[in-house]
Amino acid sequence: MQTTKAVNKDQRIFGTLTNKVSDYGQLVKFKLNLTVVFSAIMAYVIAFDGTASWSGILVLGLGGFLVTAAANTLNQVLERDYDKLMKRTENRPLAAGRMSVSEAVIIAGLTCLIGTALLSMFNAWTGLLGMISMVLYAFVYTPMKRVTPNAVAVGAIPGALPLMIGCVAAQGGMTTLAIVLFGLQFLWQFPHFWAIAWVGDADYKKAGFNLLPSKNAQLDSSIGWQSMIYALFLIPVGLLPYWLGITGMTSAIIVTIASIIYTFFSWNLYKKCTREAALKLMFSSFFWLPVVLFTLYFDKL
Repeated sequence: MQTTKAVNKDQRIFGTLTNKVSDYGQLVKFKLNLTVVFSAIMAYVIAFDGTASWSGILVLGLGGFLVTAAANTLNQVLERDYDKLMKRTENRPLAAGRMSVSEAVIIAGLTCLIGTALLSMFNAWTGLLGMISMVLYAFVYTPMKRVTPNAVAVGAIPGALPLMIGCVAAQGGMTTLAIVLFGLQFLWQFPHFWAIAWVGDADYKKAGFNLLPSKNAQLDSSIGWQSMIYALFLIPVGLLPYWLGITGMTSAIIVTIASIIYTFFSWNLYKKCTREAALKLMFSSFFWLPVVLFTLYFDKL
């Protein structure tokens, strides 16, 4: 009997611990956070003169993860009442009441301080850019989402800063390559985010979020048209590393082809104005960024 009680107690403790870890994962948006870390690390190894050290990659990855965790946590603190209204976010720990606001704020403060300190080990620029990214995302982009669709443009800045941060960490300061990589991810985000916003339009509207350049996503082809313009701009910007002598012809060709495909799916949304077309554009965006970054890295080698 005593053994059974001990086993049950251990199971309850383990279950509670597992649930807590799961809540923390949702709080910092673990999977999304890893994509941010991926971008920063790829920019770091692309920009590094020679072979990047594993210690540098580890410090950058951990610092970037913690700063992004702080931004995501503050985002959920500020949007907890709106998260309750949307199906995809109603089970987040703050929205569901499984975590207190004070606990989340403490987590945000600690991750911000430690993450910024780690990024600052590279140089002052890296730490400063990490802090700017967090502030823009949590305190500018987050409240703007319910006010104006221009929030997407503001959110694209912290969304693109991981590439600049990785580059600056490797090169010691602001460089042309850092600006080019920032420009690539900045432009890429508009079709990417508008496709996501189109697919989740009904859910976003429940919380009053203004994310699309049109109020009626299902009828307005201008969303696809604007996506196509941003995708087209990726072609000349994607050629800049070749023109600047940073990478070779191989990456120039592959990046151009990837951007043409991305433009095609944007054009497809413009012509069809359907959820299916938005889904295709969204999935194509998931491939564009890693393909381009890996291509730039291997062509540099």
